[in-house]
Amino acid sequence: MAKPPSLRRVVMLHGIWMPGVSMAWLGARLSAAGFEPEVFAYAGASGGPQATIPRLIDSLRRAPGHVLAHSLGGLITLSALSDHPDLPVRRVVCLGSPLLGSAAAHGLASHAWSAPALGRAADLLKTGCPPWQGEAQIGLIAGSSPHGLGRYFGRFDGDSDGTVAVSETRLPGLAAHAVIPASHSGLLFSAQAARMAEAFFRRGRFGD
Repeated sequence: MAKPPSLRRVVMLHGIWMPGVSMAWLGARLSAAGFEPEVFAYAGASGGPQATIPRLIDSLRRAPGHVLAHSLGGLITLSALSDHPDLPVRRVVCLGSPLLGSAAAHGLASHAWSAPALGRAADLLKTGCPPWQGEAQIGLIAGSSPHGLGRYFGRFDGDSDGTVAVSETRLPGLAAHAVIPASHSGLLFSAQAARMAEAFFRRGRFGD
């Protein structure tokens, strides 16, 4: 069987309150490794999935490639691929995405003063995604350094990155799952995470 051609395009999605530039460090690492990263910026809380997913679908249709997504970006990506399984995406790496739903989001939503912070992304963050059955291979890198505001709003069972519990990332159907010593925002600046994402895009696994 012929080996599938190497794909260099990597569409990058940030998290709910982060700007597109937050993906710049990882983008530089991927570019140095021979990939062609491009940031897909969106309004996480104010726009929400309903406004973002159609735009993301249009972007992903333009050319085959991979996706690297942080936090909410992972949930939005899997939602788009579930709705449109024909999209030419081979592999997705999620960084700290609460694919099974977020206890911190539930905590934020339970207070009148903090609920608006989630905006239109609240429902997706609270419910998460169904077990993955799509064609694209999904890998997830979770953090285990509990330094983040999420710990003040949700109770975590076991390890967490301070915002998302490791247990919230273990969606059935993942092709690969790994835990590294990083906080939620620290995943965006982790050399280990960058190397693992590169390996997954090339070979479909986090190791060599």
